[in-house]
Amino acid sequence: MAVLNKIRQRSLVLILVIALALFSFVVGDLFKNSDALTGGSQDVIATIEGTDINRNEFMQKVKSYQERFGGGQSSTQAMNAIYNQELRKVILDAEFEKLNLSVEKDEMRDLLKNSFSSYPEFQDDNGNFDVNRLNAFIANLKDVQPEVVQLSNFQVSYESWANNEQTIAANAVQQSYFNMIKAGVGTTIAEANDEYVGEAKTVDVRFVQIPYTSVVDSLVKVTKSEVQDYIKKNADNYKVDATSEIVYVEFKEEASKKDEDNNKAGLMALINDRVEYNDITEATDTILGFNTTTNVEDFINSNSDIKYNDAYLRVSELPAVAKDTLMNLEVGSYYGPYRDGEFFKLSKVIGIKQSADSSKVRHILIPYAGANRVDPTVSNSREEAKIKADSILTVLKANRSKFVDLLDLSSDKVSNESSGEIKMAYNSSFAPEFRAYGFDNEKGAIDVVETSFGFHIIEVLEQSNFSNSIKVATLADKIEPSEETLQDVFNKMSKFEIASRSGDFNTLAEERQLTAKPITFKELDETIPGLGSQREVVRWSFNEDTDTGDFKSFSVANFGFIVAKLVEKNEKGLMNVEDASITAIPEIKKDKKAKMIRDNLTGTTIDDIAKNQGLSVRTAAAITMNNTTLSGAGVEPEVIGAAFGLKVGAISKPINGAKGVYVLEVTKITEAPVLENYTSVINRLNSARNTTIQSKIYQALQKSADIEDNRAKTVY
Repeated sequence: MAVLNKIRQRSLVLILVIALALFSFVVGDLFKNSDALTGGSQDVIATIEGTDINRNEFMQKVKSYQERFGGGQSSTQAMNAIYNQELRKVILDAEFEKLNLSVEKDEMRDLLKNSFSSYPEFQDDNGNFDVNRLNAFIANLKDVQPEVVQLSNFQVSYESWANNEQTIAANAVQQSYFNMIKAGVGTTIAEANDEYVGEAKTVDVRFVQIPYTSVVDSLVKVTKSEVQDYIKKNADNYKVDATSEIVYVEFKEEASKKDEDNNKAGLMALINDRVEYNDITEATDTILGFNTTTNVEDFINSNSDIKYNDAYLRVSELPAVAKDTLMNLEVGSYYGPYRDGEFFKLSKVIGIKQSADSSKVRHILIPYAGANRVDPTVSNSREEAKIKADSILTVLKANRSKFVDLLDLSSDKVSNESSGEIKMAYNSSFAPEFRAYGFDNEKGAIDVVETSFGFHIIEVLEQSNFSNSIKVATLADKIEPSEETLQDVFNKMSKFEIASRSGDFNTLAEERQLTAKPITFKELDETIPGLGSQREVVRWSFNEDTDTGDFKSFSVANFGFIVAKLVEKNEKGLMNVEDASITAIPEIKKDKKAKMIRDNLTGTTIDDIAKNQGLSVRTAAAITMNNTTLSGAGVEPEVIGAAFGLKVGAISKPINGAKGVYVLEVTKITEAPVLENYTSVINRLNSARNTTIQSKIYQALQKSADIEDNRAKTVY
């Protein structure tokens, strides 16, 4: 009781202690998750011009996008596509709002007329668009919602109709916006004249080129500070996104030689009969082998990873690694085990015959509603089409001469023009059932064959170009790593990961004959070449808790494992000196070499300069301003520009070009003939500008927009 009384007396203290503990926990979590203090939200994936992109709505659109493409795109690809759509919409909508652009009711009706005037549901008895029928249709959709209504070949709900109207309106507003800008963009006569002169005026020159390679690289030193200055002066060329660099090694879960030997041994064990104890009958059973089985198809299907193929195969249809050997075997002979892709195979020839490489047939096609490429007017059911095809077959079996007379019943209008006849090769792209009948049956055979197009009455007319074909029964065993191998791979990966805690990553990889592969990620990247989507690795490399030198193992689906080490993190901004040096140092050296060359130039004429440099004078004729290639020297825009600033006989000052220092002498100037009408030039320039203006407008708007992109932290 005394203890309880003390507790009661100190209850207030306990409450305060607990409260302080909870408070410190919450505050600590706030500092750990800075978004809670700064107002950021995990529900906002991006803020564009003050408009938030909600995470839940965004992910719903991503899901719909993936469903629309049937899962053909990764989640990251779908997210990027939807983000770009949302980004474009928000940026353009902000512009439309500034200009008060919208679609009014009357204009909307005109837009709907343009979109749906060809629909019979909205036409009067004369085939003209009837707005009253359109209005009645929309009113009915609204009344019966959420039910759907048939419109042509589509099922339409009021919601889907409203969404479609919004899309049509949005496209119209967007087109109006771009049309207004295009209307204000044109080509002046002065611009047309510059373009024309740039093509028509020519200059002939003599020149000396002192190449930068004439100065030995060892004579030119570049300091780190010079690289830094160069980066600052050319900042636009050295802006980079945030990146992380990792190095990783692979531990692939693939079959060992022992596993492959077991694959081959397992196939060989199936050749002969074997005796097995039957637990149910408590007696020994004899299991027939490949040699003695009486049902090859059941035997293959029960023991092989690839089902039995009952067809006769030509040489081009056989596995490339085995075709030459198989074609030379006798019936009953084996080949294998041999490796074919991801399988070991054991093949037995069970039939040889001569097969045609080409066949000519004639047919009558009776389609039914729902068949492939069927005419919309066809209404008979599959059963009705079969009955009709059978009745035609009965007539033709009695009298083949009536085939042509019955072609009016066929829906294949193309072959009807050739008496229903079709020539085909064995590897042609006809329906498989159709092609098989033409090659698997002898001349004169006739029957009803169903394909995805309907029922065909097919008669084989000719077969030609016969060659050997074989029927092969093949046991296939997929090559997969055993449990023992999988455990061995895991153990090697684990040991490497443990050793990396105290050893050098690259050295450890080299000692184990592993290749350490480097890769650099941007924050929204997802793939590693050869390994596919690996967003988990990218996220880890950018995680705030991952430091340079940290390493981690990752499981890779359908591959095995990788162990990755973070080498470096680079913040968004200007490229670091080391990375920039690759391109900056050659340019800095070029400038330094140019100064050295210029300081060493002597002579007052082109010939003197060339002689003093031990070079020859070269010539270039009919240079134009619009073509920046200098004959014999390559692309040199600075040099071409300088040539057009000189008079005949004038010698230029030294010019720093792309490949060397140049000195020019103009020998001839041919002025452009006077052009009285610039219409064709103006039209050409206007056309070129209109082709690119739409994308350039959006690029400019996007560049100037205020965008806070949180995708990497919220959904990727």
